[in-house]
Formats: sequence, C-alpha cells, structure tokens
Amino acid sequence: MILALDGSSLDGSAYADVVHLARRAPTWLNDTVLAWSTYGLALFALLMAIGWWRARRASAIASVTALSVPFVVVVAYVVDAALKLLVGEDRPCQSLRVTTLEACPAPGDWSFPSNHAAIAVAAAVALLFVSRRLGVVALVAAGAMAASRVWIGAHYPHDVLAGVVVGALTVLLVMPVLRRYAGALAGWLTATRLGPLLAAS
Repeated sequence: MILALDGSSLDGSAYADVVHLARRAPTWLNDTVLAWSTYGLALFALLMAIGWWRARRASAIASVTALSVPFVVVVAYVVDAALKLLVGEDRPCQSLRVTTLEACPAPGDWSFPSNHAAIAVAAAVALLFVSRRLGVVALVAAGAMAASRVWIGAHYPHDVLAGVVVGALTVLLVMPVLRRYAGALAGWLTATRLGPLLAAS
C-alpha cells in the first residue's frame, strides 16, 4: 500500500529556501557539494575497509564485528527502500517545480526516506562498534552527506532526517545481536578458508 505522502506541506518552505540559497552560491561550492553527494558514499566503503584491516590485527572477534558493518548497512538500505515504497512521496522538485542543482528524478523515484542519509548514518554508527575514531569521522561525513541531499534539491529536510533515524535505529537494533554471536562465528570461520579474513598472518 502506498500512502502517497505530500511532503511539501511539512517543510516545503524550508526546502525552497535552501534550494534558492544554493542557486545563489558560488559555482565551486555547488560543484563540490554535487560531487560529494554523488560519490561521497565511497568514503564510507573506504572507512569500512580500514576498520576491517585494523580489526584483523586485534582479534578474530573484532574482525567479525568489522565485517558485520557492510551487512548492517545493507539491512538499513533494505528497510529504507521498503519505506520508500510504502510512503510513496514524490520528489520535492516534482511537487514544488523548482530548479535544483541535481537533475530532477523521474516520477516514481520516491523521496522519503533518503537512501543516502540512511546508508551514511548506518555506516557511521556501525563503525563506532569497530573504532571510535573511524566512527566519529564517519559521523561527520554522514552529516555532510545528509545536508548535501537537501542542498542539491534531491530531498526535503524531513526525508534526510528520516533516513538518519532509519540508519541509526537499524544499526542499534541489529549490531548488538550480531556481536552476541561474534565469538561463535569467529571460531567457525577461523577453521574455514575464510580464516585469513579474520586475522593477519
């Protein structure tokens, strides 16, 4: 069932203010924000790889926790995508007919919640279970990713806020369960061909 939410009635005016501000911003700034919004998720993949690489030097259990991060991010994405189909909110550029930095997606490419925000925040919160330092870096990057999605006109503010909540809650619910079985999983994987993934030789 699609609820067909009209997001413009929630914070459409705030969205329009941000979009109009972006249109008056320097070209270099907008190009930077666009590039970050488009390619910035690669940074989170890099941070996950670094977290795993460092965890291999600590213990097999730490490695299992680090390898759980991308799994939890995928779960957060699936939850977010399901909510998109349930809510069915049109993109703000379609509802408000404003000119945005990013090309307006086609109808049916729903806006609520933001996938980018959910993925970025899920990665950041999950990385806190692996490394506080990496997690803090990722949290700052996740905030920048969420803000960029409104700046380029892809989402309403409430879309990215919902994405943040989805990403964080998914990790906080799933990650403790995975960590509970990390020891048993580490013991099993160590005896298989995947053992080198868990510990540096």
